[in-house]
Amino acid sequence: MVLLIFGIVLALVGLGLARTNPKAVQGGRLLALGGIVLAVLGFFTSMVKQIEPGEVGVKKLFGSVDTSDVLTNGLHVINPLTEVIIYDTKTIEYTMSATHNEGDVSGDDAIRVLTSDGLEVVIDLTVLFHLDPNRAPFILNSLGSTTREVVDKIVRPQAKTKIRDNAVYFDAVSLFSSKREAFHDKIYKDLTEVFAARGIILEDILIRNVALPQSVKESIEAKINAEQESQKMQFVLQKEKQEADRKRVEAQGIADYQRIITSTLTDRQLQYEQIKAQMELAKSPNSKIIVLGGGKNSPILLQGN
Repeated sequence: MVLLIFGIVLALVGLGLARTNPKAVQGGRLLALGGIVLAVLGFFTSMVKQIEPGEVGVKKLFGSVDTSDVLTNGLHVINPLTEVIIYDTKTIEYTMSATHNEGDVSGDDAIRVLTSDGLEVVIDLTVLFHLDPNRAPFILNSLGSTTREVVDKIVRPQAKTKIRDNAVYFDAVSLFSSKREAFHDKIYKDLTEVFAARGIILEDILIRNVALPQSVKESIEAKINAEQESQKMQFVLQKEKQEADRKRVEAQGIADYQRIITSTLTDRQLQYEQIKAQMELAKSPNSKIIVLGGGKNSPILLQGN
């Protein structure tokens, strides 16, 4: 379009110069010819519009948006006077974070909410979405011609609102632990409906961090430590009980052994075992004098080497 306008202007200047200045007729004609060539070239290039993958184009002519024909990726022949507004339909990631330079807004941009127990919780959130290609003309008419306008008017304020609206149904500790998924699901459901009505498709929301007040953190740490001590004590008690059971079984085994031995030994068997022990001692090279005897039997005296 710029080339077309520039060529027309150049051609008019050349023709005017050729008519008003007889000495510059030749130069004016060349200038007009060049302008015509540029205008023709600009006219044909303005008729062809290339749309890249992941983009769509919306045609606008003199302020009127064509809602019936959305240009998809590829080459298109259009009216050279038509302006084409390009929208990116790929996944867009918008982050609100307390960490400096991590989100789309520099500095602390986390969402601060009040929970059901009256505590302030700081949440880092990422919204993944893309524009509905089929509703690009509606977006142009209602929101604007850039993705930034869509984010500023819908994505950012609605995400903050829905998080604050749903946080009041949960206490701080639940948001941090057991009810985090339920919190995510409620926000996702609400945002999906709001976004769909404005031509935006929500892909997912990522609750990246939930920062609790310091007092709650200390309470949680104390509770965790107490639970760990309780588990440790239960382990020690269980181990001691097992050791007591082991000793009880061992004592019972010894008692059973002694009872069996006592009930089966006779005097003759004891005398036989005594003689065997005497013979083994007598064979020892270190023995000198061994006096053995017992009960009614006379003592036996063995002289060593």
